[in-house]
Amino acid sequence: MAGIPQFEDETAERLLMLNGRIACRQQALNTRIKTLADAEFRVFSQWGEDGIIEWLLAHIPVPNTRFIEFGVENFREANCRFLMMNRNWRGLVMDGSADNMQALKAQRFYWMYNLAAQQAFITAENINELIIEYGFSGPLGILSIDIDGNDYWVWEKITAVDPAIVICEYNPILGDTTPIVVPYNPAFNRFNAHYCGLFFGASITALRLLAARRGYEFVGSNANGINAFFVRKDLASSVLPLLEAVRAFPSQHRDSRDMEGKLSFTGGLNRVKLIHDQLVVNVATNQTLRIGEIPNLYSPQWLAEM
Repeated sequence: MAGIPQFEDETAERLLMLNGRIACRQQALNTRIKTLADAEFRVFSQWGEDGIIEWLLAHIPVPNTRFIEFGVENFREANCRFLMMNRNWRGLVMDGSADNMQALKAQRFYWMYNLAAQQAFITAENINELIIEYGFSGPLGILSIDIDGNDYWVWEKITAVDPAIVICEYNPILGDTTPIVVPYNPAFNRFNAHYCGLFFGASITALRLLAARRGYEFVGSNANGINAFFVRKDLASSVLPLLEAVRAFPSQHRDSRDMEGKLSFTGGLNRVKLIHDQLVVNVATNQTLRIGEIPNLYSPQWLAEM
């Protein structure tokens, strides 16, 4: 387990939980907010997803306190960990790495909470079988998808659960005007697809289109332009009136790699230039085209904010 970051200090973990619960109480004072990003605070999530989830659950009558999250690595940094520890939710997490699952099971929280952790490389073909096999089919509170590649294609095929809330990673480099997705490859790996690691997943427009087809309303994204949040249509009326605007944000992070695999810190429009010749699928028209062939990939608002 050498090299795998863990919370070995129980005091540090308790302090994080205390700060998170204080943030929850402060957040409870804010019923109406400008955008979903205004609800952000971070305990164990990578960005501000912990706060967004808490705000949503404060206003949505979620009928089931179970979650599924996949692509969690060792669950040290994840969307649903604070949810599990703060609200005592039951969960299923999956990751393709056996080492990550071994590291997770060595953590103190693994025995303290009702958490199933399974090693699995998720594809569109096996996702329903896995959910059923591990006993999590049926009603679900939250489904969180973050596999850096086939997120769209996997969500499209999920029928084994009926989540109230879906969190799905989008790729902001693919813009916000066109519903484009990387072509499906069950063995997809973002760094095998392109050395820079920026060619993966789906545009926010593609996910919004899929969500509408699946019966979900888009309610917003985190401020750093990573995760989009969707609420089932029969529940969305609980939160949509509380949001002044529903929107997704572009990203500011610079996690591109060079040909040697080292961080190159490419930012702004220079990021899309690295992958302009890659093929994507327009899921509204089923047309396959190169990213560089798409005019006006970004809205004026996104361009101004990038």
